[in-house]
Amino acid sequence: MMLVAGVDSSTQSCKVLVVDADDGTVVRSGSAKHPAGTEVDPEAWWTALQEAIEAAGGLDDVEAVSVGGQQHGMVALDADGQVVRPALLWNDTRSARAASDLVDELGPEEWAQATGSVLVASFTVTKLRWLADHEPDNAARVAAVALPHDWLTWRLRGTGRLADLVTDRSDASGTGYFDAVAGEYRRDLLARALRRDADDVVLPTVLDPSASVDGPGLALGPGCGDNAGAALGLGLRPGETSFSIGTSGVVAAVSTTPTHDASGLIAGFADATGHYLPLAATLNGARVLDMMAALLQVDHAGLDALALAAEPGAAGIVHVPYLEGERTPNRPDATGSLAGLTLAGTTRENLARAAVEGLWCLLADALDAMRDQGVEVTSAQLVGGGARSRAVREIGPTVLGIDVVVPEPAEYVALGAARQAAWVAVGTDDAPQWPAASAVTMTGEHHPEVLERYRAATAGVLDQRQTTREE
Repeated sequence: MMLVAGVDSSTQSCKVLVVDADDGTVVRSGSAKHPAGTEVDPEAWWTALQEAIEAAGGLDDVEAVSVGGQQHGMVALDADGQVVRPALLWNDTRSARAASDLVDELGPEEWAQATGSVLVASFTVTKLRWLADHEPDNAARVAAVALPHDWLTWRLRGTGRLADLVTDRSDASGTGYFDAVAGEYRRDLLARALRRDADDVVLPTVLDPSASVDGPGLALGPGCGDNAGAALGLGLRPGETSFSIGTSGVVAAVSTTPTHDASGLIAGFADATGHYLPLAATLNGARVLDMMAALLQVDHAGLDALALAAEPGAAGIVHVPYLEGERTPNRPDATGSLAGLTLAGTTRENLARAAVEGLWCLLADALDAMRDQGVEVTSAQLVGGGARSRAVREIGPTVLGIDVVVPEPAEYVALGAARQAAWVAVGTDDAPQWPAASAVTMTGEHHPEVLERYRAATAGVLDQRQTTREE
């Protein structure tokens, strides 16, 4: 039996899976926590990786390793390979003004055409602009820029040479200075961010999905961004879409064609196999359910029971779940609302159902934004903490109008990285075909009126806020 390992270095923790390269069976695993905060000394990731590897029984019998990781984070290195300052993570919003400035300088259309995405604060390029404007001495010391998974792969190599930094298309496509279609960095955009010539700044070499580099006694794959890793772990093929409901919501579809959405709703990322991974992210996810459960003074099982006791459409009640603003659509100052309340219809059951339907309507809007970009959608897979909700599983098809497949819970980012490691170890042209995870397919009668009422209500929210601004 050949063993390989996959790593998921996420915002919260590091997970290591050692699996059978032939079929993806998990043989052993380990994990370790990351420190909280939106800026982190990368050494904390390295420490957590060592702890997770030890908890997983070590790598002495492993042939290859690949690292999947949180996207976008800025790891700035000096000429000696030392970290210039703590890494700014994807969720550090101090670069919001920098993102707005960069978009204004070139225009959203130019950014979309150049990189597939319109910048928001999470992108690495915006954090580099923040560094140039707020810490110019540190910006002047930058000799190389890496992402979290690039840096960990580099540390595993152990050479200490900046020229040995490597990455893959999926993670590079989230930097804001990489063209995934042409497969090349846009150094002019990097220079714009740093406000200086950037020709001498070392950027990780972008490897093909099945390429490898030498590590200490094993092969190292190129790694991948977390969303691409999850898609690979799920075995998604072109036309297949994943819905991940966690703190936020993520809709990602594997596609054979790139997207260039100047509206900014869809980020034009690459996947980990040579295709593309257009992605839409919402600010509001499972916390919509948390809020309604607390309001109704029930646990999540109780919320499920209430929601499924109500009829589709919740007697006309519409819940607009913009509880923390929203970015898909881009309404950062919006608030949540309940519309369609009546004496007869305002019951605990209908309020619970409206919350679940509102969450799915929010995700349906993200899905339609993908379709507007020409992305084919043939199926949907539901993962994340929200997938544990019976009401979420059963109500999804009634809102989306397509079946929702719910695979068994698993560490899909780490599994995707492990599958890439197996690809490297085996040396085949395509990623190894592992048996699909057992899954349940949810079906249900489509109720398009639910989404129609939701869209009318969200338009009303926008109109009301516009009127308030004008007054």
